[in-house]
Amino acid sequence: MKNMVFGAAFALTAGAAQAADDVTLQLQWVTQAQFAGYYVALDKGFYGEEDLNVTINPGGPDIAPPQVLAGGGADVMLNWMPSALAAREKGLPVVNIAQPFKSSGLMLTCWKDTGITEPADLAGKTIGVWFFGNEYPFLSWMSQLGIATDGSDGGVTVLKQGFNVDPLLQKQADCISTMTYNEYWQVIDAGVSPDDLVTFKYEDQGVATLEDGIWALEENLEDPAFVDKMVRFVRASMKGWKYAEENPDEAAEIVLENDETGAQTEEHQKRMMGEVAKLTAGSNGALEEADYQRTVDTLLAGGSDPVITAAPEGAWTSAITDLALQ
Repeated sequence: MKNMVFGAAFALTAGAAQAADDVTLQLQWVTQAQFAGYYVALDKGFYGEEDLNVTINPGGPDIAPPQVLAGGGADVMLNWMPSALAAREKGLPVVNIAQPFKSSGLMLTCWKDTGITEPADLAGKTIGVWFFGNEYPFLSWMSQLGIATDGSDGGVTVLKQGFNVDPLLQKQADCISTMTYNEYWQVIDAGVSPDDLVTFKYEDQGVATLEDGIWALEENLEDPAFVDKMVRFVRASMKGWKYAEENPDEAAEIVLENDETGAQTEEHQKRMMGEVAKLTAGSNGALEEADYQRTVDTLLAGGSDPVITAAPEGAWTSAITDLALQ
C-alpha cells in the first residue's frame, strides 16, 4: 500500500508547533509495563522536549479505546490491529500512524492433562477468550483450522474470559488467552508448574496479528497542526520505548510510580518489562507493510465468518513516522 498523504501534512514548517500542545493518549489496559514507553517518555521529559503536554488515560475491562477515540475522549489510542480494522470496516475511520510493537505476545495457555498437544486438539474443548476486539485473532485462527466456535459438536466452546486467569485455575476452561508478558506469569505465580501447561504462541501458528499500534482518526490527520503534534508525539514515544528497552528495571519503576491503584508489584512489572522489550525490539515505530499485510491476510482468512470482509483502504500511513524519524 502506498503511503497516504494528508493534505498539507508535508508542508509543515518549524514554526507550526505550538508550545505545550495537549495530547491525550488512551491505553488499551490498566497502567502496567505493557505501556512503559509512554510513561518513560512522560517521566524523562521527552514529551516536554517536544512541547507536548501529554495525558495518559489508563484502560480497563469496560473501556473500549475505539469508542473513547470516536467520542473525542482521546486524540490517539493504542489498539490491536484486528480490533482497529474491524472498527474501521464498521465505520470508524481510524488510521495506524505508528507501530511500536513488532511482535505479538498473544498465546493460549492450556492444561496438559486435557490431552491437548497440537491446535487440532482444541476441538471439543472450552477456551477462554477475551472480547472487546481481542477475540478477533482467535476467531480467525479457529476459522482457518476449520473449528467452529459456536459450541457445536466438534467445535470449541468459547468462554467469555475476564481479564484474569481464574477460568484456568478453577478448571472452568481447558485453555485461556494469555500474554507472554502478563497472564501466563500470573498462572505460574499461582503455583502452577510450567510442566503442567501447554502453550501456543500465535506467532508460531502463523496467525499473529499486530498489537498495540498507535491510531488516530482520519479526519484529524487532514489538519497540519494535528499532524505536527502526532509527529512530535511519536518521536518522543519511541524515544521512551528505546530507553525502556535499554533500562527495563528503571522503566518498570517508572510504571509503578504512575500506578495510582497500587495494584501492581515490582517483581511482576520488572518481569513484564523484560518480556515486553522482546516485542518492541526491532521497531523504530514505523509500520512495515509486510507486517500489515500479514495481519490483513490473517483476518481475511476467516472462512464464512471473517474478521473483515475486504482489504482495508487507507487504514495506515507512514506520513507521521517518515517525519518523526528524520
